[in-house]
Amino acid sequence: MKFSLGSSLKLAFRPWVEGLENVPAQGPAILASNHLSFSDSFFLPAVLDRKVTFIAKAEYFTTPGVKGRLTAAFFKGVGQLPVDRSGARGAGEAAVRAGIEVIEQGGLFGIYPEGTRSPDGRLYRGKPGGLARVALATGAPVIPVAMIDTEKIQPPGKVIPKLMRPGIRIGKPLDFSRYRGMENDRFILRSVTDEVMYEIMKLSGQEYVDIYATAAKRQIAEAEKAARAQAKEQAKEQARAESAAQGKAGRRGDDRRQDRPAA
Repeated sequence: MKFSLGSSLKLAFRPWVEGLENVPAQGPAILASNHLSFSDSFFLPAVLDRKVTFIAKAEYFTTPGVKGRLTAAFFKGVGQLPVDRSGARGAGEAAVRAGIEVIEQGGLFGIYPEGTRSPDGRLYRGKPGGLARVALATGAPVIPVAMIDTEKIQPPGKVIPKLMRPGIRIGKPLDFSRYRGMENDRFILRSVTDEVMYEIMKLSGQEYVDIYATAAKRQIAEAEKAARAQAKEQAKEQARAESAAQGKAGRRGDDRRQDRPAA
């Protein structure tokens, strides 16, 4: 991926990078990034010399059909780990196990604390699951990362990207070894996650919203649904009004014809 797609991405989009020296040349670390676009998982590994292992939803590996097989082959080829999101805590537990495995092998583990792509370019509350638990269970440093303008290159739902220059800011490693072994303390998990999100906010310059992105997406979907229903009702009202007006005009025409004297 680095020599083929990665080189092509750097040549075509020319991403700028700040703080590259903050990523260790060897040894385990966690890259915690904001998530603006599907392309985030391509641009970040492309600018690094080392392999980054992200987790990916299991559907990418199990979708049937030719497109599904090609997608699965790609994600397997670049070493991404499938996560089964079934069950109340399925995704969180799978992310923790996957992250610990990568860290124990001395690799770079990439994770998006928001849990999903931002629906509107703002930074949302981090989920105190995979990121904090992996960091506290392993003692690995957490490196905050800010993706800049990738949502403009490939907005959600768009297949063909727009040629423009994205940016990547990489912050200094955060050490949470003082909390090691406390990965089951929900207050510590929340504190660690919030500290990482604060650093990402400073790097990205995004507006911070203190709700989960999944909740924001539900609110947006509900608002769009309500707007569609309102527009539909207004269209019906307009149609009824036009029909009534046409009926009234027709009756006036009939009355005028009836009032004419016979020949």
